[in-house]
Amino acid sequence: MTNIDSPARLTRRALLGAAALLAAPAAAFAAPAGFAEWRDGFRAKALAKGISDATYARVMGSLEPDMSVFRQMQKQPEFNEQLWQYINRRVSDWRIINGREALKQHAALFARIERDFGVERGTLLALWGVESAYGDPLVQQNHMRPVFPSLAALAWKEPRRRVYWETELINALKIVDRGWSTPQEMRGSWAGAMGHTQWMPEVWLNVGIDYDGDGKVSPFGRPDDALGSSAKFLLNRGKYHRGEHWGYEVQGPGGSFSGSRSYLAWSRSGVTRIDGEPYPDPQANAQMWIPVEGGPKFLLGPNFYAVKSYNPSMNYALAICHLGDRILGAPPFQQPFPGSERALTLAEVQEMQTRLTRAGFDTGGTDGRVGNDTMKAIRDYQNKIGLSPADGYGGLKVLAALRQGR
Repeated sequence: MTNIDSPARLTRRALLGAAALLAAPAAAFAAPAGFAEWRDGFRAKALAKGISDATYARVMGSLEPDMSVFRQMQKQPEFNEQLWQYINRRVSDWRIINGREALKQHAALFARIERDFGVERGTLLALWGVESAYGDPLVQQNHMRPVFPSLAALAWKEPRRRVYWETELINALKIVDRGWSTPQEMRGSWAGAMGHTQWMPEVWLNVGIDYDGDGKVSPFGRPDDALGSSAKFLLNRGKYHRGEHWGYEVQGPGGSFSGSRSYLAWSRSGVTRIDGEPYPDPQANAQMWIPVEGGPKFLLGPNFYAVKSYNPSMNYALAICHLGDRILGAPPFQQPFPGSERALTLAEVQEMQTRLTRAGFDTGGTDGRVGNDTMKAIRDYQNKIGLSPADGYGGLKVLAALRQGR
């Protein structure tokens, strides 16, 4: 998912970039040499997979590849985050507050999903919040790009996974061929992930369900299809266990045990929930994870790894699981990460963004969301005043320095 700053307006850098594009000579946008021949040759592969000639001509006939995807693939992370910073940014006040509002608005939908698939509402709310800011249409408008030019560029020129990208391009063509969407609607990340919960075309095609009964499957518009299908994904591909929680923060001896054991066995070994509550299902299995020595410890059940199947990152899965708990009223982790600080409140983030903007650092908005624009503004401010490390993390130290007028 693209890092999202305030999407309420285009940032100054975005406007300058748009101006540069408008000023560029027309030749700069011509398809690279050889693409037209590849596009004509790819037609046979698409038609052999059942794509109609009319759909191919409509979508691919005058398509030009988006070669900027290769810069995205090679781009190194602009900001290096410690785990506690990663968690604080994603389990933000903004996402918690808006997640609770989304739950109120769609309570019947989440209750239905829990009945049909057994996936906890908190998990789906967290996925939705992290992947698309709860379906904010301005995210779609300002941070997503047409997927066909991206997929065509990758299918044509990405040598390591060319078969994969060719398959995803054909999957996207099948979606149009079925009448489920249009090339204009199909906007997503540079890699082709789309909609409320960022589906790749293969997931849309093979896992997606018409959960709202309107006759088509779509990750756009009403969230029913996206959330119902994401629950199906977690259940079928992630092997989600109905009725089990993802895991718990725990206390007790750590590091001396390995492998999966029942919660009952962990309890008998002195590993208990840090909140003092009993394990709801003592016979269910879990394994211990201590992500940072001296920080919180966790017992992770199968549903943690179901979330990890959505994005193969332990940090991502922990952020999703914790955000889901926080939306439903759970407190922050009780054992702090070494060197960490609490996350800023929504009001504090907005104050930080306002003070940075007044000081001449463009945060891209002051609505309390923190993305790359705000992080760059923070890093520039840290460098200017000599606040180390200049890591772009907006926390208590940065806010204190701003309040002091530094």
